[in-house]
Amino acid sequence: MNALTLNAIVAQEMAMSSLPTLHVAETVRASRHTAWASELPGFGLRRYASGKRVFLVQARMGGRSRTVTIGDAKVVSRAQALDVARRVLLRAQTGDDPAEVRQRTRRTPLYESFLQEFWTKVSPHWKASTRNRNSYYRKHLEVAFPRRFLDGIAPGDVAGWFADITASSGPGAANRALELLRTLFNKAETWGVLPPGSNPCEGIKRNRLRKHECLLSADELARFGRALADLAAAAPMHAAAITLIALTGCRKGEISALDWSEVKGRRLLLHDAKTGPRTVWIGIEAAVLLSRLPRHPEMSWVFWNGEQQLKPYQLDKAYYRVRSFAGLEHVRMHDLRHSFASHAAVMSETLPMIGKLLGHSSLQMTARYAHLYDDAVVQANEGIGALLVHMMGESPAAMGRAGEGATLRCGRGLGHAPSRGQGDD
Repeated sequence: MNALTLNAIVAQEMAMSSLPTLHVAETVRASRHTAWASELPGFGLRRYASGKRVFLVQARMGGRSRTVTIGDAKVVSRAQALDVARRVLLRAQTGDDPAEVRQRTRRTPLYESFLQEFWTKVSPHWKASTRNRNSYYRKHLEVAFPRRFLDGIAPGDVAGWFADITASSGPGAANRALELLRTLFNKAETWGVLPPGSNPCEGIKRNRLRKHECLLSADELARFGRALADLAAAAPMHAAAITLIALTGCRKGEISALDWSEVKGRRLLLHDAKTGPRTVWIGIEAAVLLSRLPRHPEMSWVFWNGEQQLKPYQLDKAYYRVRSFAGLEHVRMHDLRHSFASHAAVMSETLPMIGKLLGHSSLQMTARYAHLYDDAVVQANEGIGALLVHMMGESPAAMGRAGEGATLRCGRGLGHAPSRGQGDD
């Protein structure tokens, strides 16, 4: 530590005051007169020939004596100066070094600088689709913590930012932005920029999203098909892409980015699917649809619009027209994927098989799509009930008449309630 360090300590301690009057012993020098306090060695008042008076503090640091000005006596009272001197001398004795803290702070980059470093190092390793998606959500990160050092961002700051995005862009967008920010701080810890366990995103809970379950009935599918046929007259590529989504259960990004090199007979070899490269087996209807599509003379995209690849947002616009004509405004394009999976479940396909068809990475994800028709559940219930009644040898009507006015037998005869723990199955 040096005089600059002592200066920093003095600057930090200049706020507090109120101690007794000084009793001083005097030392005289040529152009200045210094009076040192007897009850606090190291504290004094210096008078200059010009009449200026300043309070001083003197401490031994690094084997040398350091003297630093506390403040002008016209601005700082004696009581305030003495209080500052006491705390400065105590911190100097315990080895406190504000200069070291400042150097450590300077080594921690600003949030904006680290965001750029993170993006430069990490984004090249993302899949193209992941990079495009994250680039969209980066806009929320860029305005998150302006002119803030990375280690100065607290969980409360993240929580406020997360709440603002939820209100302005929706809970789904906020969840994706939060995960991106969490990854950024995890990398800061991995790279040694921040200490382990300092991620301010930990403890911030994701928004709970409303489950949107929409399984198209036979009538709705028929209306949808007629509206899709009308679209095909004006926009055949758009209509074909939407039809292929319905027939395969693929995501719209996977279909809009489909390349002819990925079409291998009855298979689609998707190189950039959400969960990584995967193979999609297609039915004869989907294969016929692909075989009838015109190819662009210069591009290898399966679905194109003019001289460009058919973009997902263009597919969205076409889909909105179709669902409006069909009277299905509540149905999202992703619900075509739901319907594909749910119809597979109705046809008694197993969850692992449905997961393979959809390209899911876990069975838990597949279970979300495997909701059955209510009619199918009712029919299954009726079938089980009929079987049980047949095995019991009584009709439901007869059982109902026999039970009127009586208590069910529960192992203790009529009129006895079941004991605790019984009847809970």
